[in-house]
Amino acid sequence: MPSRRHQLLAYAVPRVRRSRDLVDEPTERARVERWHLGLDRALPTQLVPGFDRRFSLVTEEVAGFPVHVVTPRGIEPRRTLFHVHGGAYMAPIDPFHVRYATRLARALGARVVMPDYPLAPEHTWRDSFGPMTGLAARWCRASRTTLLGDSSGGGYALALAMALRDRGGPQPSELLLLSPWVDLTTSTPATPAYAARDPWLFLGKLHAYALWWAGSEADLGRPEVSPALADLTGLPRALMFCGTRDLLLPGCRLLAQRARAAGWDLGYVEQPDLIHSYPLLPIAPEARTARRQTLEFLR
Repeated sequence: MPSRRHQLLAYAVPRVRRSRDLVDEPTERARVERWHLGLDRALPTQLVPGFDRRFSLVTEEVAGFPVHVVTPRGIEPRRTLFHVHGGAYMAPIDPFHVRYATRLARALGARVVMPDYPLAPEHTWRDSFGPMTGLAARWCRASRTTLLGDSSGGGYALALAMALRDRGGPQPSELLLLSPWVDLTTSTPATPAYAARDPWLFLGKLHAYALWWAGSEADLGRPEVSPALADLTGLPRALMFCGTRDLLLPGCRLLAQRARAAGWDLGYVEQPDLIHSYPLLPIAPEARTARRQTLEFLR
């Protein structure tokens, strides 16, 4: 049974985010493109108390998009957390991403690399995948590197790990996947049933955003877009979290099933009645439990 705090967040978060399904694809596209025109791409640090005092921030440009490197002050980082943010490929880095990543960084004595990659619908995976793979390889050469991501960022992180495996050279030491979006074809038959249970994500938007990111129906099943359908052998060990009130649950179960068949060391934590990306939620005891499990895995 979920905690009362989680139940409160499951009710409040979708309402604060004004979550609802799309009216139609053209209307949604126009809405998102208008929103993007006014986006501030500075790193949103407002949920990290004393950020400037506790962390240093360096922002560089890679292939035309910003990459933020956050380091706890007073330490020499022993490792790198390469955090690919979620947001259905159409939303930028969120304050909760920064809160989550900086808490992990301080606990592990690590720096965090947060690329703010180009967003759909103006861009597809083709506009950033090459530079993102090169950036991840650079950090894997420089230090022990964990690839992590939530939701769409989890799918992107897994796709990057596959690209790094295929090109050879330095690899990430492990993967951390939080409710990852790993099958943009929505091929799992159970997906509509979980859409009815999810208070936050909607099937109409899922289909629209998937096609925006893929760029075409033909690209929906590519490894760079739907990594759950690709070759899973030879990947670094990984840990994945998902709750059962999550529209992305069928894809996570598919990934776990295919990982077992491929012999990939993927630890899977599935929690009953928890919502999408629950490890990122503030104040929820379930998020604290996920954090302990994550630190045990990463250490």
